[in-house]
Amino acid sequence: MRVLVIGGTGFIGAHIVRQIASHEHAVAVYHRGLTQAVLPDQVERITDSRSVMPIQDFPSESFEFNPDVVILTVAMGAVDAGAAVEAFAGRAGRIVLLSSGDVYRAYGRFTGIEAGPIQKGLLTEDAPLRSVLFPYRHKASSPGALEYWYEKILAERAVLNAPDLPGAVLRLPKVYGPGGNDDLATVYRYRHHPNWRWTHGFVENIAVAVELAALHPAAGGRIYNVGEAYTPTIAERLAWLPPSTIEPDLSSQFDFTQDIAYDTSRIRVELGYCEVVPEKEGLLRTLRSSSD
Repeated sequence: MRVLVIGGTGFIGAHIVRQIASHEHAVAVYHRGLTQAVLPDQVERITDSRSVMPIQDFPSESFEFNPDVVILTVAMGAVDAGAAVEAFAGRAGRIVLLSSGDVYRAYGRFTGIEAGPIQKGLLTEDAPLRSVLFPYRHKASSPGALEYWYEKILAERAVLNAPDLPGAVLRLPKVYGPGGNDDLATVYRYRHHPNWRWTHGFVENIAVAVELAALHPAAGGRIYNVGEAYTPTIAERLAWLPPSTIEPDLSSQFDFTQDIAYDTSRIRVELGYCEVVPEKEGLLRTLRSSSD
């Protein structure tokens, strides 16, 4: 297979590229050229100064590569996801979007932008989505800022509604690993909310899930939650994690009675996904990397 990764040099993207290339697929990366990730020698690099978010232009080299699959690692809203769909419709056989759990209504309840009662239980892919769009717009410094136009719900719609380009969506958890969230502050700073649950995922495991969504015949047109098979409470994590000097976040106004915990059974059943690194091992490996 021939796989084009749009933005494949960042923390998550580089792992995806290495994972897919390790199975002898042809991989090309389209990026600005500012981040020089360590990638296999056989990976083709397509650099262009126009590949600044939101990416709306694609050089001729990206089409000449003749991708079977296009993976969008940095599409954040309707504009860039729609541009990619329009550019590769009729040229590729599948487009894969990396999305987020912030699309769920439960996330809006957690942050306070969505009114209503707490949603109990795990979030399945069919759980209600937010009715309030642009969840970070109130933080934007200008209409050109990412926070202003970011909306993964609209990006998902663009990818899943493309008539001539089958799409797949992965709703990622809080991703961690060496070089990204490597102090696990997303656990330690909430130690004063011991019963709260937030699904995490080790970056190498996330890369495996993305490869499956890109290449598995059953993934076209589907949405998949990705992350731990079981999401521990903060207290359960801290029971076996080493102590940390990270200060607790006592000023947060979030509603910690609302869990952000995924049901990840769909990708496991339909695509045969399983972790290549046990999540506990991934957490400990990540902490060791931050102390080296």
